[in-house]
Amino acid sequence: MRAYRSLWWTLIGVLAVTFSILGYFGSEIYRKAPPIPNAFVSGNGEILTTKNKILDGQTSWQSVGGMQLGSIWGHGAYQAPDWTADWLHRELVNWLALAAQEEFGLRYESLTEKEKYALRYDLKLEYRTNTYNQDSGIVTLSKRRVAAIEQTATYYDALFGGDPALQQTRAHYAMKEVTLPNIDRRARLTEFFFWTSWAASTERSIGGATYTNNWPHEPLIDNKPTAENIIWSIISVVLLIAGIGALVWAWAFLRNEDNHPTAPKQDPISTFNLTPSQKSLGKYLLIIVGLFTLQVFLGGFTAHYTVEGQGFYGVQTSEWFPYSLVRTWHIQAALFWIATGFLAAGLFLAPIINGGKDPKLQKLGVDILFWALIVVVIGSFVGNYLAIAQVLPPELSFWLGHQGYEFVDLGRLWQIGKFIGVVLWLILMLRGIVPALKQKGDKNLLALFTASVVAIGLFYGAGFFYGERTHISVMEFWRWWIVHLWVEGFFEVFATTALAFIFFNMGLVSKRMATVTSLASASLFLLGGVPGTFHHLYFSGTTTPVMAVGATFSALEVVPLILLGYEAWDHYSLKNRATWMVKVKWPLMFFVAVAFWNMLGAGVLGFTINPPIALYYLQGLNTTATHAHGALFGVYGFLALGFSLLVLRYIRPQLIFSEKLMKTAFWWMNIGLALMIFTSLLPVGIIQFIASVSEGLWYARSESIMQSEVLVTLRWIRTIGDVVFIIGALAITWQVIRGVLSLEGQSAMNSPSGKLESIS
Repeated sequence: MRAYRSLWWTLIGVLAVTFSILGYFGSEIYRKAPPIPNAFVSGNGEILTTKNKILDGQTSWQSVGGMQLGSIWGHGAYQAPDWTADWLHRELVNWLALAAQEEFGLRYESLTEKEKYALRYDLKLEYRTNTYNQDSGIVTLSKRRVAAIEQTATYYDALFGGDPALQQTRAHYAMKEVTLPNIDRRARLTEFFFWTSWAASTERSIGGATYTNNWPHEPLIDNKPTAENIIWSIISVVLLIAGIGALVWAWAFLRNEDNHPTAPKQDPISTFNLTPSQKSLGKYLLIIVGLFTLQVFLGGFTAHYTVEGQGFYGVQTSEWFPYSLVRTWHIQAALFWIATGFLAAGLFLAPIINGGKDPKLQKLGVDILFWALIVVVIGSFVGNYLAIAQVLPPELSFWLGHQGYEFVDLGRLWQIGKFIGVVLWLILMLRGIVPALKQKGDKNLLALFTASVVAIGLFYGAGFFYGERTHISVMEFWRWWIVHLWVEGFFEVFATTALAFIFFNMGLVSKRMATVTSLASASLFLLGGVPGTFHHLYFSGTTTPVMAVGATFSALEVVPLILLGYEAWDHYSLKNRATWMVKVKWPLMFFVAVAFWNMLGAGVLGFTINPPIALYYLQGLNTTATHAHGALFGVYGFLALGFSLLVLRYIRPQLIFSEKLMKTAFWWMNIGLALMIFTSLLPVGIIQFIASVSEGLWYARSESIMQSEVLVTLRWIRTIGDVVFIIGALAITWQVIRGVLSLEGQSAMNSPSGKLESIS
């Protein structure tokens, strides 16, 4: 520990400071979340809706797919409207129409510019003025606004209730007919949509920003970026440049070129006998590629719904498999197979850490974990289907069906099952690690690896800090603990440390270099990554300090990614260190792809939407999808596949990867991903961005933009990238299936007497 003391204290200090910031401003979200009034009432005291009805509406929204059908406050799917922005604009237009008729006896469009300006002044005054009474918890609304709300609610009732007059609109939004059959639940749904728009248009304090920091852009009531938004955006760019400069200087002065020991003549890992638990990992690899293939085809299915909203090449599929369902399955399948890839890598390493032997009953634990995973996958998929089909009773939908929140869509029962599975994995890992920690020698890399394993095992539990009726601002805080902190934070540390461990045990890097690199990388990733969680929450009912923290630290998240080009080259050059490295050439190539997409998908495309001023106009547009595809699959997908290939290489030691299959898999998936992003998703996002800046978010997500000839053509063009990617995906799937099921390579690794100097 002494040799790495400064690095450990740096990491501990980073974690202490960043989690203190995350905790303090997380409590700020609890304190300052937009109020859900006890009641909204008209001027004569008539109750329009209540807090309980609004929360009932939230559960209704969750049951139809929630964030997988349009979005709320910019978070969710991209095909249907953002319901907050759409409701707000429709209500404002209805108010202006009523005002024009009442005050001038004319349609609003027939008024003079002076008359229109006068009405828009009254509109802004009425909507931005906060009439919430903190003592009574009541909001009083004018008669005219009540009428505008009722007109808007009528439209939404018809849209979600299957009115034939709106059939084409539902097709454009990729909604199934009669999305929500129950008329009472539709009424509650409209009340929830109304409340989200009320928070987005009502000032926290006189003359200040709205509860959602003036998001969405809506010129009719002067919803525009705040001064703080612009200031912190500039600061984030300056910090990014300064951080890159500091890192380049540090890299130039501190890196040690002489860090590679002489490579051994034989792969040290291949000198071990396979343990029973390692032999049983073949079925994990099959489920990984099985779910991967399913996810890829579901992705193509989902993408096609953006041009043919209720069918698939003429076959009306939406009544059974609507967009909200297949998009849910697409994302959940990705999370399952990627997580399984990481778990399999850990389970393969555990016996190596334990000196080449299984702890007692390790294989049984590995088998139980596998079947638990199968149960959770099937149960969650079936629950998703039953919820969106409105088969489940309303009180069971959240628990057995669909939580409604993107990336954590699985019902709460299945979420608990997944957490139990992750904890079981943690136990299986610790059974191999703890005995090694007790042995003499340098345990620094093992200690960091252990910490990342514990974090992965426990931090998924953050998803249990919100419930079905939790305030959506609070829910968003905890949801991003999973999506950002658990995945982008601790999985990143686990991946970095696991790769360092693997390369060290192969004899390709020194223990000191592996340890120093892992500790330094962990500090860099977590310094920006932990408080950077807030960059997802700029407009989710949070205050300016949350925006300031998110903007500042999310800029620092990008800093370490600029060196990943060098990391890619360093990984690639490892294949020349020893003749036996040819056997792990393709796993290394996948790790090279990880470094590339980390720089491009997570770094460049991520920072494109990170500054508050950028995200103000881009949140909820296809520009977000470019980052999501480049980062989720480009980084974590390629990493999980690389881990899978590496495990396959060692559990089937006689296997020789097919050059034809692997070249097809590697290049076609990389090229296909690039084609998806740069020929379709990004151009669509840029056109939407222009519409968002010029007219407002409602327009960028409207039928007139999304179904315009240009955007429809661009979404058809995506088919090319999808097909290229699918061919690559099928190639790697077939390679893994052939490798796992082949008779050759079933025997144990070569030498039972071989020894391995490991981090233990």
